Amino acid sequence: MNRIDACFINLREKKRKALIPYMTAGDPNPQVTVPMMHAMVKAGADIIELGVPFSDPMADGPVIQRASERALQHKVSLHQVLSLVADFRKTDNKTPVVLMGYLNPVEAMGYTKFAAAAAQAGVDGVLTVDMPPEESEEFVSELQKRNVAPIYLIAPTTPSDRVAAICAQARGFVYYVSLKGVTGAANLNVAEVTEKLQQIRSKTTLPVGVGFGIRDAKSAAAVAKIADAVVVGSSIVRKIEESGAEKAVSAVQALLQDMRAAMDSN
Repeated sequence: MNRIDACFINLREKKRKALIPYMTAGDPNPQVTVPMMHAMVKAGADIIELGVPFSDPMADGPVIQRASERALQHKVSLHQVLSLVADFRKTDNKTPVVLMGYLNPVEAMGYTKFAAAAAQAGVDGVLTVDMPPEESEEFVSELQKRNVAPIYLIAPTTPSDRVAAICAQARGFVYYVSLKGVTGAANLNVAEVTEKLQQIRSKTTLPVGVGFGIRDAKSAAAVAKIADAVVVGSSIVRKIEESGAEKAVSAVQALLQDMRAAMDSN
């Protein structure tokens, strides 16, 4: 069983919602990444979303764009990201890890080689922002051969028939983007998200996570009431940027502890 599936089964039994923090691998430097991942788990993270640095992260707002720039200054490549996951797996073989990134580095490596390397490193899911499901059959086949889940985004503007097509191909969980625009955009509207989640759940039995717009413990708790998972990105990356390498781990751990406590108090 994929670690993501096992995680959500365990959470359902405990009547808890998944907390999924995002960080860009190699930000602020590669030496911080694995300790940060372990600190996230200690703070209550259930799944870790690890961003693959890219020079043109078109779905990301300025905060995460700058994180990619910082990581790329250290020449962090897709190969190194996989190596960091393998290092994390030396002492944590339970927490699911999802890679989030763009198609270009994957295509440069090759679908088969990437899927094999990702599985070997201990990656459980891959979300490729700019690969539509209509064009991903070959890639998805290589992932599923190795029990790696293809994860897809659904936007507020995604029509019903396309939601169904995405859900049919997705594994692990479905990621609903709660806002129109890039990461770190305006505040989310819980009523609108609730309505969209009802539509998505009519098309799939997969867990549904919500991200883009969750800024603090209060918004995390609000989303946890309606979704199966809360995905937090820009708020964490901003903490890393503001805190610097020496204080980033403790700052992010404190933020996630507050979110976890608020989610569990629902």
